[in-house]
Amino acid sequence: MLLSPFEWTVTKRYMMPGKGEGFIALVAGISIGVVMLSVALLIVVMSVMNGFRGELLDRFVNLNGHAIIQGYGGRLDNWEQLLEEVRETPDVTSASPLIEQPLLVTFNGRAEAINLRGNTQADIAKLSENLVAGNLSQLKPEAGKIAIGSRLAIKLGAQIGDIITIINPQGRSTPFGTVPRQVGYEIAALIETGVYDFDQVFVIMPIKDAQTLLLTGDTIGLIEVMTTDAEDVGRILQPLQAKLQGRAQINDWRTLNSSIFEALEVERAAMFFALSLIVLVAAFNILSSLVMLVRAKTRDIAIMRTMGATRRNVLKIFVTTGTVIGAFGTLSGLVLGFLILYFRQAIVSFFEMVTGQALWDPSVRFLTELPARVDPAEVVGICLLAMVLSFLATLYPAYKAANTDPVQVLRYE
Repeated sequence: MLLSPFEWTVTKRYMMPGKGEGFIALVAGISIGVVMLSVALLIVVMSVMNGFRGELLDRFVNLNGHAIIQGYGGRLDNWEQLLEEVRETPDVTSASPLIEQPLLVTFNGRAEAINLRGNTQADIAKLSENLVAGNLSQLKPEAGKIAIGSRLAIKLGAQIGDIITIINPQGRSTPFGTVPRQVGYEIAALIETGVYDFDQVFVIMPIKDAQTLLLTGDTIGLIEVMTTDAEDVGRILQPLQAKLQGRAQINDWRTLNSSIFEALEVERAAMFFALSLIVLVAAFNILSSLVMLVRAKTRDIAIMRTMGATRRNVLKIFVTTGTVIGAFGTLSGLVLGFLILYFRQAIVSFFEMVTGQALWDPSVRFLTELPARVDPAEVVGICLLAMVLSFLATLYPAYKAANTDPVQVLRYE
């Protein structure tokens, strides 16, 4: 909808408050502010929700892969052949044997529940990006060294070089009953995945040492699988279902963490709906400011009509005025939203310092830092939503202005 020079001149005049029109300008300014805040909030909240999902998925995948093949009874016999079959499956990028078992650890009189993981040397080397202290290269079979989560080290009060005792309740049978197996291991490395619940329980050692500790022989419990597409892992591993019948089951990342991701999806949808209502409120503010502008400019409209302006000219003038207000508010909200996302961690730290409260407790939030991932398509959708609602809000006042009867107005002037 292109504007003629006359229409554009009048539109610019109406967007700049004249003498005695301060209240109209205030209402228009509030409309821009509400649009700006609503767009910024939508962008920030949706990006943070995307960040939560993405960060959790990445960190869960780093620990458990896209899927886990778990043997019935916690044991996979003849797993070497199965491992080769998994690796030969189309779109499977890697597969690794894994042992995982809940146990108990003690140190200096403290006891904590742990989740013992036996990994291959290649998988242990991949944890180097999560290394906080120590040296992962020391984790070699029969070396008696392990890596533990940084939060677990804090709970135990242990450091690099300390010896902690891992207790396996399924020990050896004696005439006096079953004696739990207790083995001391030296802490060689501290790792931090960024997921609080993992960092406070995980103990990692070579898979051979885990088999010795658990007295499982050469068997394993799990096979960790990585695929080309995490979202399509169910279809990719479908051919393995028949081969694993009666031996094992496949659990993908959705199943393993279903409660967390389902809760995130519900919360994400609820937040988008709730914040979209703020955009609707902003559109009503634009509508009210235009209604006031039309009432204030009734005499001007009548004069323009008597001088030859058509209803179409008047309609375009007021639609453009309201749409420009919405566009300016949307653009400002876009800038504000990206600024908040860029400084999000600093903002959280500032409010924690001012209030003296831990606003971001990793024991509750799972992650140690506030994440954010911007989805360009989502940002474009939010901007289009704000622009469309702003445009729709202009139609009624513009229609009323276009239907102003100049004879009736000028008769009483």
